[in-house]
Amino acid sequence: MKDSGDNVLQRLKSRLPPGRNVWENPLDKAARPQAAVLAALTDEAEPRVLLGRRAAHLSLHPGEIAFAGGKREKEDHSPWDTAAREAMEEVGIPEALIYPLGELQPLLTRTGFEVYPCVASIPAVPDLKVDPGEFDGVFFTPLATFADSSLFRLEIMSDGTRTRKVPHYQMGEDSIWGVTAAILVLLVNVAYDAGFELERDWKQSP
Repeated sequence: MKDSGDNVLQRLKSRLPPGRNVWENPLDKAARPQAAVLAALTDEAEPRVLLGRRAAHLSLHPGEIAFAGGKREKEDHSPWDTAAREAMEEVGIPEALIYPLGELQPLLTRTGFEVYPCVASIPAVPDLKVDPGEFDGVFFTPLATFADSSLFRLEIMSDGTRTRKVPHYQMGEDSIWGVTAAILVLLVNVAYDAGFELERDWKQSP
């Protein structure tokens, strides 16, 4: 029997640690560059996750599937400030419509960023205003889709100096991979006890 959306969201809220009220260190004393993303889930019977396709003209990761989010700025007091500000700028979700459920562990990317995933619920039919400078478009996918083991794989990739296993979801012709896929894995492991293995400690640099 499938869980209702309320149960999924309640499970996430009960199992995830609450959001940080402040960044651990001032921006100029942070050990590495920091960023935050909003893992936004719709408040409905089958919660859906908001994802976007990064604009094709961007110099970093063009055309890839990602969460709304970005780099910490001087005025951001916490990861939630960063995630909410970026979500408003990129997809037009006002902070008043973001209901925090908790945070996933920070993840270190191969480019050296420490990414903080902020998990929240949003209205089922939000009035989005997508910034074409950031995303070519956005879409919603049922969160439960990412608990389907037939869509998930760990792919061996090499940058010429080291080899690592990178999480991938194959969604039709799209491949959702890297930190976005890792966040989705962590989400469904908490929400649905999916039991997927990432086979690397994302608290450490790859």
